[in-house]
Amino acid sequence: MASSRFAALILDFAGVLTDNMVEVFARFEQREGLRAMTFLREGWGTPAGQRLYEQLELGEISQEQWNAGMAALIGVAPENLMGRLLLDMDPAYDMLKLAADARAAGMATAVVTNSLGRTPFDPYALYDLPGRFDAILFSDQQGIRKPDPRIFEVVCELLGVAASECVFVDDSEQNLPPAAALGMTVVHALDEQVVVPQLRRLLEI
Repeated sequence: MASSRFAALILDFAGVLTDNMVEVFARFEQREGLRAMTFLREGWGTPAGQRLYEQLELGEISQEQWNAGMAALIGVAPENLMGRLLLDMDPAYDMLKLAADARAAGMATAVVTNSLGRTPFDPYALYDLPGRFDAILFSDQQGIRKPDPRIFEVVCELLGVAASECVFVDDSEQNLPPAAALGMTVVHALDEQVVVPQLRRLLEI
């Protein structure tokens, strides 16, 4: 059994179990010959870009439709844009090891992610999430996306734990207050080398 006062560790996917996403986007821009910050300023950070992500995350559009819409915003070819964007998104090995250690110590573990789609490119394929975690919540399958607090209520129900027994880790700061309002202990993850030791102390593992 876990010696920690926490019963569950809940993690975001992109930016927590992977490289920092700003760095991933920068490598994409270099490969595509785009100006630095093009993806954030002309794509992700615009109202149209945010709407495309929201629709994809809720399963209202396909990844191919997202590819076409985002490509038009940033001025690149649409073919497999998600795959090209995330080509150099590598695993955060220390965070994955932490999750495995937490599970081995008796904690329930889960991934709660705003879905990036799985066809034609599956960013989750190499991670064996079902084999590593007790529950995986994709926003498109739930019809709910972070920061909607209902998605945190669902994961607690699946894990059979109270929100106050959970630690939730996300790289998007806007997703943290709704989880905290339910009673979760929240951690903002930007740098794996900083956050993993912090979590080990918090979880006592």
